[in-house]
Parts: sequence; C-alpha cells; structure tokens
Amino acid sequence: MDEHMDVAPSASDSVLDHVPMRNENGEIRHEFVEEIARAIEAGDSAALRACVAELHEADLGDLIGALEPDDRVRLVELTGRDFDFSALNEVDEAVREEILEELPPETVAEGVRELESDDAVELLETLDEAEQEQILEKLPLKERVALERSLLYPENSAGRRMQTEFIAVPQDFTVGQAIDYMRETPDLPDRFYEIYVVDKDQHWLGAVPLDVLLRTRRPVALTELTDEDRRRVSVLEDQEEVARMFGKYNLVAAPVLDTQDRLVGVITVDDVVDVIEEEADEDLKALGGVTSDEELSDTFLTIARGRFNWLLVNLATAFLASSVLGLFEGQLEKMVALAVLAPIVASQGGNAATQTMTVAVRALATRELGSSNAWRVVLREALVGLVNGLAFAVITGIAAVAWFKIPGLGIVIGLAIICNLVAGALGGILIPMALDRVRADPAVASGTFVTTVTDVVGFFSFLGIATLWFGLK
Repeated sequence: MDEHMDVAPSASDSVLDHVPMRNENGEIRHEFVEEIARAIEAGDSAALRACVAELHEADLGDLIGALEPDDRVRLVELTGRDFDFSALNEVDEAVREEILEELPPETVAEGVRELESDDAVELLETLDEAEQEQILEKLPLKERVALERSLLYPENSAGRRMQTEFIAVPQDFTVGQAIDYMRETPDLPDRFYEIYVVDKDQHWLGAVPLDVLLRTRRPVALTELTDEDRRRVSVLEDQEEVARMFGKYNLVAAPVLDTQDRLVGVITVDDVVDVIEEEADEDLKALGGVTSDEELSDTFLTIARGRFNWLLVNLATAFLASSVLGLFEGQLEKMVALAVLAPIVASQGGNAATQTMTVAVRALATRELGSSNAWRVVLREALVGLVNGLAFAVITGIAAVAWFKIPGLGIVIGLAIICNLVAGALGGILIPMALDRVRADPAVASGTFVTTVTDVVGFFSFLGIATLWFGLK
C-alpha cells in the first residue's frame, strides 16, 4: 500500500485529500472504502464529515453501497446534519430500506426536511405505511401534508414524480414584479426553468420561460409572454408516458395539474432521466425473466425465490417442446443424425425470434409500433426471416452433408431452417403485439411463448420433413 495510505485524516481535511475515490476507469477504489471504514470504526466524525461534504450525492450513494451493512448506518449517524439523504435514492432499494429501518424516525425526518419533495417521496415510498407515518409525524404540518398528498397518488404516476416546489405568480403581474418576487422569496426551488401564471384559485393559465422573461423589459405584462399551449401533464398520468412526452417535444420541465386543472407541481428533466433508466432496467430484466425489483444487494435466497416461478414456466414449455420429439421416437432411432441436428434447427429459430422480439418489444414500449404500421412491419420481419432462412439453409445443408455424408439430409435441414426462421420472425413480432393488445406486458411474457413456438415448429418441421423425405415410420 502507498505511503499516503498510512496518514490518518485529521478533522481539518478529508479522506479525499489522501486517497482518490475513483480509479482511472471511474470505479470506486478499494483503498478509499477501507479508509472510510477505518474512520467509521474509530468514530472519527470530523474526518467523515469533511469527506461527505465534498462528495456528490451519486458518489456518496456509491460509497454507501460499497460499505459493509453495519458501517452504512454508522456513517449516517457519525456525519449527522452533513449527511445528504438524497444519496439514499442512489442506492439499491434493499439497502435504502435497511438503512432507514435502522435509523430513528427523528433522524430520518430531519434528513427528509432538507430534500426536495420529489426526492423525499422517492425516499419514503419504499417504506410501509406505519414507518412512513412515524417519520411524517415528526415533520412540520405544511411539509407533512404536501408529502402525504404526493404519496396518495398511484405508484409510477406523475404525482409521485413531481416536486411541489415551483414558482407561480398572479396573472396581473408585470415582468418587473415577477423578477422582484423571485429575488425576494427565500424558498425558491434549487433549479427552475420557467415560471407559471395562475389565477386566484391556483388554476394554471400558462408558462413563461426564464430566457423570455429576462429578455423582456420590466413594464411588460406577463400575459403578453404567457404560453397557454405549454405541454403539461396530469397527476395521474403514467410516468412512462411523461418520459415519452419529454423526449418527443424536447422538454426540460412540465407543469403538473390536478383533476381540476390546478397547478400542484412540476416535473423536470432530471426526474425523467431516472424514469427512463428505471423503465429500461425493468424491460431488460423482464426479457430475461427476472423480477423488476431484483437488486445486486439482495440475498441469494431472495433472488432464487424471485426467479423460481419463471424457471418453472420455462420447464413446462420445455417439456411441451420435447414431447414433439416423442412423436418421432421411431424415426430418431432409425437415423441418429436427426437427433444430432434437430437442436440446431430449434436453436437458429429461437435466436432469430429473440432478435425480432427484442425490436418488437422496444417498438411497442416507445409507441413506434402501432396499428398504423403493424402489418407493414410484420411483412418486413417475415421477409427478413425468409432471406436469412434461405442463407442459413445453404450453410447448414452443406455442413450437414459434409458431416453425415447423406445428401438428402442437407435438403431436409435446409427446408426446416427456412420454416423455423420464418416462424420465429412471425412469432417474435406477433406474440408481443398480441400480448400488448390484451394489456399484458410483452417484455415479461413474450420470451417463453416465442421460444416454445420456435422449438415446436423447429422439431416438428425438421422431423416431419425427414420422415416424408426418407420414408421413415
């Protein structure tokens, strides 16, 4: 270990002065984690406070994830008011819940008070109602009511994602009055991109971007600058739809209205980035048959239990596909080459189907694939399957003949490859579309159904054609 590792941080400096947090690849250094762990063990509050004060919330979250479970709570306790509770939104949900359950409600409430409302809701929503209530009752009435209202909105809705800190001004304000209001108001949001115009009952009337506001002379009435057609969202709107709107219209912020068109919050682009990451993570896990709430920090028993049901479904479909082989048991005994080559046909069809399914699921999620272009895309995928089927029929046929010295075997496996790649392409797009039509998640269920189709079609087409070609019974 380097010499500088032996120098203990003092109360006046930070561990970061002695050990860089990340290496050249951006990974957190083991030596840095060890230094923090030693400071925690020694109860060196001053050194830990100095370090935490310099870290971004994302870096602090990575540090928490790298520490041993017992050290995580101690880090929060030793750093006190200097600990940024928004860092807990950067760690796995299981780690966050574990830390919050260990901390006294008073400590959590104090940390929550320092957060923006959207971050506070994200922190609290992982806890059960009893734990939420213990923390909320420690907050001032105004803050408690705002958070309780946000927590009442459906999960994954805009109401859960919005922050309730925004700037709303009366419709009779001038530009100068709006600027003076912002200068004199102490509790402005940390970041904002526009101000909103409302009537006396808080009904939303429009938005004024900051760049427009600052380029306009003070006496001009705000009503002359107000954009009444500004994109806005409902508190009940799904967060995925909100993210799609931000991407489509290049938004950086959007007002959130309740069912009576009253302004109740704002969603900003940083919230949307989190939504996009979460949705992509869920879709990726679903395609692999993994539950959306599985985390790297979960125990092996939790992970095994979460994956068991899907593996059981796959086992059942595997027996279904294998039963096709049972129908041709006599033919397989007469020609061993069929048993050797059958998995190749099924595998190629499965791989082709997975390619199509991945594109289809993504297109359905982004609304690029819909009723207006569905059959054009289906036809295109079928043609792709046919073209690749013809190419691989030639390749596989030549390989089969060279291997087993049976000329007819090349024709049989070639025809089966064509059938299965076309079937895989059609199954890969039609099955996700059908699941989406019945309001099922295509990412979750498509994989098993598509694999079953290609296995059954692959085995049946190959062995059926072989039976007819070679006259097997």
